Amino acid sequence: MFNNIYRDKKVLITGHTGFKGSWLTVWLLKLGAQVVGISKDIPTKPSMFEELQIKEKIKYYQMDIRDLDKLSEVVLVEKPDFVFHLAAQPIVSTSYTNPIETISSNVMGTANILEALKVSNHSCVVIMITSDKAYDNIEQIWGYKENDQMGGKDVYSGSKGAAELIIKSYFYSFFKESDCNIKLAIGRAGNVIGGGDWAKDRIVVDCMEAWSKNKSVEIRSPEATRPWQHVLEPLSGYLNLGLELDRRKVLHGEAFNFGPRAEQNHTVKRLLEDLSRYWNFDKIEDAFTVTDNIPFHEAGLLKLNCDKALSSLKWQASLAYEETIEFTSQWYFDFYKTKKNIFDLTIAQIDAYENIAKTKKLQWTE
Repeated sequence: MFNNIYRDKKVLITGHTGFKGSWLTVWLLKLGAQVVGISKDIPTKPSMFEELQIKEKIKYYQMDIRDLDKLSEVVLVEKPDFVFHLAAQPIVSTSYTNPIETISSNVMGTANILEALKVSNHSCVVIMITSDKAYDNIEQIWGYKENDQMGGKDVYSGSKGAAELIIKSYFYSFFKESDCNIKLAIGRAGNVIGGGDWAKDRIVVDCMEAWSKNKSVEIRSPEATRPWQHVLEPLSGYLNLGLELDRRKVLHGEAFNFGPRAEQNHTVKRLLEDLSRYWNFDKIEDAFTVTDNIPFHEAGLLKLNCDKALSSLKWQASLAYEETIEFTSQWYFDFYKTKKNIFDLTIAQIDAYENIAKTKKLQWTE
């Protein structure tokens, strides 16, 4: 997998205790990497990081990426071969209750990791993870391309757009120079689902917690359309981008979208109907009820165009919508309702995902 590029390499992940970060950590451990994590806390209770006992398997710095001095020291000491920057304040609703926290984490945190790498200037491949929310979403019917305008109507989206501008300015000011040893690229993805997410104000999380107690859940915006994507899809893109950037400097400074197939755009209502089928409800109506209470702005339509990733990286999404649903619901059902080892289950799902990608002859499976 990934041409064994990560085996025995030191990989630094910021935000490794979060949902995406935990899945990425497990996958990299499976690939034989030496993982070093930076995170200020464990963001949820329960958390995938704790439930899988990941702390015992990696080197872990508990610190805030907004502390430039400490961050710079870690980068200088560890000198990682690869960096995946995921640390962020990831919740839209929190950007309304605590906008300054959101801006400082997502913008200054990004600036600090770039500054620490600039100072270290050791040979390193860096993948900066932002979001589809970085785009100025006008709810167009076609997918956003990498050169579309950054922006957003809420503070979270604005912070992601601002982070993109900071990355771009650091690239042109410092990392594009001939004496720079840092190779950098940006990965953007949208709504991801999958087992192990317990962040607040996430529709799948709310459902799984309610259904584990045999309760119904209230949903808002049932007709809102989302490109539902399993967490392993963008992670395969990030890992693939790291591989290709390491051997193709022409990708230095480029951004890539990693989204699902167009046919995976479904309404919230359809998603919940399909997820609930794995939870033995007598009637789908018992699983959820619709409320008109929308406490903050939510985009009704947001899609990514991933033609660039297909053309330049030979990357494409692997899972069908039905497989995304099965992976997600099965993980939570086993966590809440069975005695299965959850770390083994996670590894098994990564194995299954790799095998599905192999059948599609995707380049990164070699």
